[in-house]
Amino acid sequence: MTTSPSSRRDLYEEVTQQIVTAIEAGSGGFELPWHHIPGLPKNLASDRPYRGINTLLLWLIGNTRGYATPFWATFKQWRELGHPVRKGETSATVVFWKQLGSAGEEAASSEEDRPRFVARAYHVFNAAQVDGFELPLLPTLSDVERIAAAETFFAGLPITVHHDQDCAFYRPSSDSVHLPAFSRFRNAQAYYATRGHESVHATGHKDRLDRDLSGRFGSNAYAMEELVAELGAAFLCADLGISPEPRPDHAAYLASWLEVLKADSRAIFTAAGKAQAAVDWLHASSAL
Repeated sequence: MTTSPSSRRDLYEEVTQQIVTAIEAGSGGFELPWHHIPGLPKNLASDRPYRGINTLLLWLIGNTRGYATPFWATFKQWRELGHPVRKGETSATVVFWKQLGSAGEEAASSEEDRPRFVARAYHVFNAAQVDGFELPLLPTLSDVERIAAAETFFAGLPITVHHDQDCAFYRPSSDSVHLPAFSRFRNAQAYYATRGHESVHATGHKDRLDRDLSGRFGSNAYAMEELVAELGAAFLCADLGISPEPRPDHAAYLASWLEVLKADSRAIFTAAGKAQAAVDWLHASSAL
């Protein structure tokens, strides 16, 4: 059955409202839905990690419900894996993208060269909601090994970094990241989370992913770019096994983020997609 246009809008609004509620709930302690995460959420049946908006959604739901495992699958997949979902469990809504113009869909506009996609909902359950499942033994790295791996990753990026400032920022005019000295950070994870944030900003340069970096502080464009960088840093930290932590300087952005998300139910989808593209670029470009 084809989903109606109003149902499509409802999905965008449902997802956005979940994220707005989570941001508002944690704003007092600067805690956001991507803090204190167990790792990148992964579909157990396909052994593939979720991406973009789905990563954010499953982090949010996992945090809210207290799940300590990052493994998810559909009701049917869990049954086929031999671990049925317990009665009474509530699913999590995630999104897949369907190309317009495929069977049963309206054709893409002739004015557009690239295909268009629309969001569709499907439902998954966490490993904590099923019977008989035992967490697999996962490879673990010590703190020293994780930090060494992060250092190697960032050192391999084709991005100029200067440790010469009292605060962290990316300067588009010189295409350079500026950071305080390593010793000025609370710990190594805080340093690499911040470096990840600024590195995501750097992917927006016109010779890379060409995002609009011209917005002034307080503008919607500035708020969106900061949200892309913050989500991208969270995705990257999860990839590197580093935990992003609440930062008081988020207070300057929270009101702007909430204003943008409440005004446009598709904004978080766009931000998450651009954040995922930025992280993909960083992985592809690091000379590991």
